[in-house]
Amino acid sequence: MRPSPTCRSLTFCRLIGLLICCWGNSATADLALLQIPDKPAPGTTPSEKVPQCRVTLKLTETQAGQSRIVPGMLRIRDSWGNPIPLPGLLARGTGVNSSPESEQAGIHSWSVVPGEVQISVPQARLTFEAFSGLETELSRSEIDLTGKTTQNIALALKRFANLSPEYKTANTHLHLMKLNRQECDRYLNQIPAADRLDLVFVSYLERAIADKTYISNRYTKTDLQDLSRTAGVQFGWGEEHRHNSSGFDEGYGHVMLLEIQRLIQPVSIGPGIMKQGTDGIPLSRGIQTALADQATVIWCHNAWGLESTPNFLQGRVHALNIFDGGTRSTYEDSYYPYLNAGCRVPFSTGTDWFQYDFSRVYARLQKPLTTTTWLESLRAGRTFITNGPLLDLHVDGKSIGDQIELTPEQNSVRVQATGRGRIDFQRLELIHNGTVIKVQNTKPVQNHFEAQIDFTLETTEPGWIAVRTPSPSVPKDPQRQRQTPFNEYGRELFSHTSPVYLKWKGQSRFDLDQARAYLTEMQQNREKIASQFLFADPQERAAVLDVYSDAIEDLQSKLKSR
Repeated sequence: MRPSPTCRSLTFCRLIGLLICCWGNSATADLALLQIPDKPAPGTTPSEKVPQCRVTLKLTETQAGQSRIVPGMLRIRDSWGNPIPLPGLLARGTGVNSSPESEQAGIHSWSVVPGEVQISVPQARLTFEAFSGLETELSRSEIDLTGKTTQNIALALKRFANLSPEYKTANTHLHLMKLNRQECDRYLNQIPAADRLDLVFVSYLERAIADKTYISNRYTKTDLQDLSRTAGVQFGWGEEHRHNSSGFDEGYGHVMLLEIQRLIQPVSIGPGIMKQGTDGIPLSRGIQTALADQATVIWCHNAWGLESTPNFLQGRVHALNIFDGGTRSTYEDSYYPYLNAGCRVPFSTGTDWFQYDFSRVYARLQKPLTTTTWLESLRAGRTFITNGPLLDLHVDGKSIGDQIELTPEQNSVRVQATGRGRIDFQRLELIHNGTVIKVQNTKPVQNHFEAQIDFTLETTEPGWIAVRTPSPSVPKDPQRQRQTPFNEYGRELFSHTSPVYLKWKGQSRFDLDQARAYLTEMQQNREKIASQFLFADPQERAAVLDVYSDAIEDLQSKLKSR
């Protein structure tokens, strides 16, 4: 943002004065004396020395003709474009590693407004920016506070979408560390509500020594129930059950066990994480215990881990978390192959450590929201994931998670899909059996962006249909470096629906090539584990290898029947 005309005039006068002075004293004046910075360094705005104005501020939203105060995010910039520090408010980037970019334009430039607040800001012309969750447009107002000691400000937010009556949104993967209990209570009371989440699962996990700082481990089910009554958000409890072959290398994998009756021990397996014991316990043992207790099982981190495939193929996983903790891989690598191999696995997501992004799962409910009803909807596949764009998909009137029967007499379906977002997500993509078959570019609509697809698909095979926005880049993959636009928290945009399934003459999709690829993968992983992992005795080795042998035998049987 350029300085005001008044600021430019003052700068010009100072420059002329220096020129006259230097010309009178020496014809060889040091030109360095004439260098006047055109913009202060980030975080050192000249407005800090300006007298302060005490502002009473609230964010409002009008629904059904009624205006109400809502929680949300606030950023205030000076005339140079630098964010104004707001120490009285909770920093949205609490716990998240910072950088100069994130402090200027990312998560660290935003503060939480939990309700009506009082803040001190410079008596100057300032730009106020605000939003609430993902369904409001960005509010931006220039307000001149010059010479004012107090001011009441109400920033009106406008919704461009309202999914709340039907869809409820959750973060399925959250841990917090290196905060004291009071700081953690404040974090959980304010940030999920301001991001407009309905439900958050706070999960227990262990790592030798480091877990002494895991403050979220100290919350019991009762604590989270109490928090649900004060925060305006429901909290669920779970466990991240996991194994690594060394400290952070790929082992059996990580899996969320949500709404468990008790901690399933050991929470973390093996010397790679716990610096003691062996690799002799498979994740499937803990998963089966959780399933017996009616818990929900969600694989983490884009199906990362050697044991993901046998557990998916054996039907022990209810959903797959994508991009929880970073863009480890793409949809094509980690999600589409399971769908093409016949697994009905819905999408899910979360943020892992702190809420560093908007990442969330929208699940369509037909019952009042509880952790139980929300997880039922997740398991039924009535979900889409996003950190920005809002998606909708209907196929012949059916919704996400539904199944459609196709026959030679009825071999076409009408696909209607919509994407809407505060940030320009560039395009909406229709996916059929893992391939993009239709693309629609976005267009601006007032202060947000939309794209719509209306397409008739003809097919003579079983499969699945989904809609997404472009996949974000994968930092460590040189072939996947194309970035998507960034959201307000400085993260690449993503969104993807779970599928609508298509049966053809009574058959579901089962791609033979993909099934054979999984067969080879499991055989190789079984050999790797047998030769490289640590076991106390042959019984431990057999307990782990049997997980792969059983899945291999079942898959071989399916292949023979085709």
